[in-house]
Amino acid sequence: MDIYTKSRRIYPARMGLKKQLEGVLPAGALPFVSDHFEVIGDIAVLSLPVELELYGKIIAASIVAHRKNIYTVLNKNEQIRGPSRTARYEVLCGETTVTVYREFGFMYRFDVTRSFFSTRLAYERNRVTAQVEPGERVYVPFAGVGPFAIPAAARGAEVWAVEMNPDAFRWLTENIRLNHVETRCHARQGDALAVAALPVHRFDRIIIPAPYGMDHALDSFLPCLACGGMAHWYTFKTKEEIPALLQEFESRGLTVTFYSDCGNVAPGVSRYVFDLAQ
Repeated sequence: MDIYTKSRRIYPARMGLKKQLEGVLPAGALPFVSDHFEVIGDIAVLSLPVELELYGKIIAASIVAHRKNIYTVLNKNEQIRGPSRTARYEVLCGETTVTVYREFGFMYRFDVTRSFFSTRLAYERNRVTAQVEPGERVYVPFAGVGPFAIPAAARGAEVWAVEMNPDAFRWLTENIRLNHVETRCHARQGDALAVAALPVHRFDRIIIPAPYGMDHALDSFLPCLACGGMAHWYTFKTKEEIPALLQEFESRGLTVTFYSDCGNVAPGVSRYVFDLAQ
């Protein structure tokens, strides 16, 4: 029997979605079916092409029938946009869009349709927060529901997390309680660029998962970085733009200790992370 491994456990190979739908969908529709979709907690998130829009509920029923851990299926029919960093979704199956997602020992509860969250950044979040040392002062702007801020606080840092989206902020405060880091993780709702409003103005580490189009934010945060501090800067670039960006960082007196592509977000455009030492 074919197997695949996950988290050091062995599972039977799962039949692909396209194979499940053979004989269920018209033959002409099958080539448009993808076996890949995002699973957040017990919610599956699809991005159906127009050729499959008529078959959304059939596809959702097949997913739920074959994946016993999935209860809700959504179709994302609009890309993430705006200051709230949310998209528009159609509920194809299920009764709730609120889920509990677990990542590296932490628990996050939130509404998938009203808060930005990407499971694809799980290992990247762990890479960054594993560098946090006890006693550090850490700032996390654009904090979302807490997947950077909470692990950093759990490692003994004093964390200030700021989120503008009121729905995401509500889940951030709940997740701080769920993960028992209330004494070290301080959440504020508002403009993440208003650093002057924080009780602390110098940070040992700043983790900046900036939204698309917010490259100017780096200029606001770097003056708040303590001497010898580290900024983890996320931005959206083409591969061809990276050499010039590296030169720009160097010209500003920043040392790039690490950088990496964190996954495509559009044709030719990827999210990149840069670890910048000052």
